[in-house]
Amino acid sequence: MHFQSGGESLPSNLLNRDPISDSRRWPVVWLLFAASLINYLDRSTLSIALPLIAAEMALKPSSMGILLSAFFWSYALMQVPIGWCVDRMDLRWLYAGAFTLWSCTQGLTGFAGSFVVLIAFRILLGVGESLYLPGATKIVSMFFSSQERALPSAIFDLGTRTGLVLGGLLTPWLIVRYGWRTMFVLVGFSGLLWLLPWMRTFPRRDEIKQYAPGLITNAAPRRTKWKATIDRNLFGICLGFFCFDYYWYLLLTWLPEYFVSVRHFTIVKAGLFSALPYAFCGLSEVIGGWLGDYLIQRGWNETRTRKGIVSIGFMMGSFLIPAALVKSANMAAVLVIGAGLVGFGASNLLVFPQSCAPKHEVGVWTGMQNFAGNIGGIIAPLLTGFLISRTGSYFSAFALGVLILVLGLVSYWFVVGELRPLSEASFH
Repeated sequence: MHFQSGGESLPSNLLNRDPISDSRRWPVVWLLFAASLINYLDRSTLSIALPLIAAEMALKPSSMGILLSAFFWSYALMQVPIGWCVDRMDLRWLYAGAFTLWSCTQGLTGFAGSFVVLIAFRILLGVGESLYLPGATKIVSMFFSSQERALPSAIFDLGTRTGLVLGGLLTPWLIVRYGWRTMFVLVGFSGLLWLLPWMRTFPRRDEIKQYAPGLITNAAPRRTKWKATIDRNLFGICLGFFCFDYYWYLLLTWLPEYFVSVRHFTIVKAGLFSALPYAFCGLSEVIGGWLGDYLIQRGWNETRTRKGIVSIGFMMGSFLIPAALVKSANMAAVLVIGAGLVGFGASNLLVFPQSCAPKHEVGVWTGMQNFAGNIGGIIAPLLTGFLISRTGSYFSAFALGVLILVLGLVSYWFVVGELRPLSEASFH
């Protein structure tokens, strides 16, 4: 199988040469999986360690919400600039630099001596980790055609869920055994080992240009046409992803605390039951990605297929409401796990900007999508902390998360149109 760019086959004269094969591009996908795993493992450690950090630093729920939100301040603001870089710079070195920054920042968090320093490190972590989605999406859009992008997108994004599962199991053990500060040091600096296989595996620019010149050009990059970029599809994608990420980051930031403070689980048990929804989210994401590609390759309409799979996933998120109402702690945990099946639609969401954006602006569009999503990441922990302080209950916060998720589904169906590039799309 050959590299393809933007859904178009390589020129016929290249088909007689020896292109970079599946044996090169799929290892890159699995390295993106590993990078996503480390990315989410690093960012999730604070949520699990939060009860101990809050006790040590005497933090109130509102302060805890600020600390949980701080990561997203820089992570969200970096999305469009990093997307611009992704469309123009050498991804091999861009990934190496960003990965080094976030791993070292994570490790240094263990030395934080105050609430303000913790916030500063979380902001810096957000800068480093901002590359994750625009970078991985750009690579998939370069190396795979539009009919086969959901599965590799699901695989690299599965790393995020796997990182949360691993964090739910490993982080509590490290905290109990070594303390939360040493946990940050070990998790952060050990991640640097990923750089070794990455630098050996990802094709150099001259290799890509030699075998697949359609992916790399010596011409000056096109200037982003911002007026054209303000497109109905892009607006709908951003609004829908904001709604999805609000729900997702509600789970990511507050679930361990919910199990400890409301369901009275130990920190180890809370880590385990927080990990299970992430595991089901990741597994269902791969199934949804594979199913979408399978049906489209067999002639199903791409737009209706991907939107239908997203709808099924979003409906699973409604399990979060009864989870807040049932008296049984174990039943609440089961329902939260069911809510994790929202991931069934996640990989198909990642294909939307790949299918709709002009080829030279996939990184920028993905950055805009993820910027909007991470505004949800900023708001969700803050608003959840406010609602808990005001009502003394998680019900209103969980119900609001489901309501926002439904709004996202409306956006994907009624604002986003056909999944095809901007130059080909038309709305009347």
